[in-house]
Parts: sequence; C-alpha cells; structure tokens
Amino acid sequence: MASINFRLKSKKSDWSTIYVRFKQGSQFDAEASTGLETPSERWSESKQEILSTNEVNYIAVNKKLNEFKIYLKNEYEATKINDKTIIINNKWLKSKIDAFFNRESNKEAENNKTFFANFISTFIDESKTSRNRLGNDIKPRTIQHYITTQNKILAFEKEHNVKLKISDIDLEFHNNFIIFLEKKQQLNNNTIGGYIDDIKLFCNTAERDGLNTSNDIKSPKFFSPTNKTNDIYLTEEEINKIFSTEFEADFLDNARDWFIIGLRTGLRISDFLNLSKANIDNDGFINKTTLKTDFPVIIPIHSQVKLILDKRNGEFPRKISDQKFNDYIKIIAEKAGLTEMVQGARMDEIEIIENGKKKKIHRKRNGKYPKFELVSSHICRRTFATNLYGKLDTLTIMKITGHSTEKQFLSYIKITPKEYAEKLKALWEKQNKI
Repeated sequence: MASINFRLKSKKSDWSTIYVRFKQGSQFDAEASTGLETPSERWSESKQEILSTNEVNYIAVNKKLNEFKIYLKNEYEATKINDKTIIINNKWLKSKIDAFFNRESNKEAENNKTFFANFISTFIDESKTSRNRLGNDIKPRTIQHYITTQNKILAFEKEHNVKLKISDIDLEFHNNFIIFLEKKQQLNNNTIGGYIDDIKLFCNTAERDGLNTSNDIKSPKFFSPTNKTNDIYLTEEEINKIFSTEFEADFLDNARDWFIIGLRTGLRISDFLNLSKANIDNDGFINKTTLKTDFPVIIPIHSQVKLILDKRNGEFPRKISDQKFNDYIKIIAEKAGLTEMVQGARMDEIEIIENGKKKKIHRKRNGKYPKFELVSSHICRRTFATNLYGKLDTLTIMKITGHSTEKQFLSYIKITPKEYAEKLKALWEKQNKI
C-alpha cells in the first residue's frame, strides 16, 4: 500500500510550506509542494496536521490535507484501472496537486482534462469539425450557444471567485448556477434551461472521455428549468387588417409585405427574408431549404402573397435586416389597430450592477401590454401553425413548417383554453340548428 505523508522541508523560518511525499516501496517515491503554509512551530509531524493557532485557519487547512489524501489515493487507484502506463513521479504528483487545489498547470492538455471551462473550449473546437447523430455538420448557431454557455460559466466563476473542475459540476453547483443566472443575469427559466442542457452535454462527453465527473449530473434533481411562455399569435382577421392597411411610407409598405409573407409561409425570419424569385418553381410553389435545420419545404403561394408579388412584377419585396423588420412590424401592427391589452412577454431594458458598475441589458418581462408591442418575427411561424391547426392534419402542417417532431410543433400552437371552448360552443350551436 502506498503511503502519503506531509512534512516541512525546513523550520528555519517562522513560516514553512507543507510538502507531500507519496511513496510505495521501490516502485516510486515522489514529493511536491502543496502550496499550503503553516507557522513552523505549530506543525505536528506525528499528527500530520497544524496544531491550534490564531495565525492560520488551521481547521480548514487540516481538513483540506485529509481530503487531498483521499483524492490522491483514488487517483492512484484509477491509474491501475484506466492507464497502467502512467509513471508516478514528481511531475504526476504536482499535476494532481494542481487539479485538487484548482490551480492551472502550465500544461494545456492537463488543464483541459481537469477544469470545466477549459474542457468546454476543447469541446467547442472539436464541434467545429464534428457531425451530429444524423451525419450533419454542427450548426454555427449551435456552436455559438456553446460559447455563450461557456461565457456564463466564466461569469459564474468570476462572481464566486472559483475555478471549477469538471468534477465540481454537481447538485450544489446546479443550485448556485441557477440562482446566479436568475438573480444576477436576470434570465428566465427557458433560457437557463438551455444552458443547463449544454452543461449536461459537456459533462456526459467528459464522462465518455474517461474524465472525472460527478454522478449528480444523472440525478433528476439536475433538471433544466422551463416555464410556460405567454407568446401571442395573430388571428385571420388581424392578418387581413394588416394586409389591407395602407402605408404612405415606402419602408413600412415594404416591411408590411414581408410581414404578410412570413405569416403566410410559416418560415423563420432567416428564411423568408431571403426568399427570391429563384425560390418559386414552375408549378407556382415556394421551394426553400431551411437555414436552421437544412430541411427542404414546399409551400403553396397564398393569394395575399401572390398579390404582393404581382405588384412587384413577380419579385419579392426589397431586402431589409432582421432588426429593421422587427422594429417596423410593431409600427405596422399599431397602425393596423392591434392595440388591445393582452398578456405576454416584452423585451425591456433593465439596469444591473456588474463588477461594481451599472450595465444595461435587455430581458423579457411578462405582463399586460398593447398587442402591437409584443409583435416580433417569431409571431409569423407561430401564427401560421396556430391558424391551420385543426383545419389540416398535423403531419401536413409539420411538413410545411419543417418541424421534425409533434412535440416541437405543438409548442407553437397558441390557441387559448377559451378559444377551444368557443369552438366547442359553436359546434353545439350548429348541431342544435339541424
């Protein structure tokens, strides 16, 4: 059995550094500094600990030394199982000290296998040349989300003055991280849930790579928060109001036409704002391979879209940016009379304190607002799916919207319980007249 002992190399000065010696017969004899210090006269060689003193938090240091002994034994035993070619020497011992005490070594490869943020960096780099389970390249926006998650981890480390190891990602971290994102970052549950999903992916990958991870990651308590969204949609009557409203300003007329195209195709903004004459086939259908999912969809041209194209000699409206589209359609909705107060989530500017400085950020806030204030590009796809639901079979609508699962699709349906009740009431009234 290997022995682990702590000692002071010298007691010539008032303070001394505690060294650890790790030895097993003639197989190996390694020694390195723990980086921890003690008043020289308060160190007990026989007890292997710091005696009672006011000069240092001796209880915390002694506890840490005992925890390190357990950690070192486990790491040594793991080498017998995982990699018998590892040489136990001063260099190996120093790397274990750095890992346990959350100190980065000067070896990048070692840090990438120990510290969470470092591991995420390698995960992101590998994702750029990896493929998903369907054999497709990882989308740039997915990689960007990984980067954002890593930035949240780094912000958490800065806030708590810690350097997280992969094995630190446990239920305690889960709880503290969620509190940090809620209170400090002012994020909602759905956004937080997306970051937790990424963290689970990172940890599961680390485990498959044979790295030291916490079993807590598999616990049901390590959940991804979510909340029901108060998203709105437009009724057929409201779409027709927008279509029939005349706008003197050319930029509003142009944006309104794009708005109608989005509402009548069910495409994402990244897809419908990039439509051109080339997307219309000889049979009069819109053909588009979606940017996000690389899914080919074929959509019949709605009569309102046809009128928009006819007034431009078959061309789509003038190109505009996503930001201008979102700004202009709020004005368009207001001028079309969508002013009733409804429950929803609006993006508001709020002020937070970060590193002692005031900072303005934008976050969604639930409440009652005039409907036009809640209008954004996301309403197009949601409206398309909601207005067709119950009129066409779900699979047909999904083939047009490009949803791969019914669960995904149903999340877009925003018919309220009262609207369902009114449909049933209308059916009964119709039956009573027969």
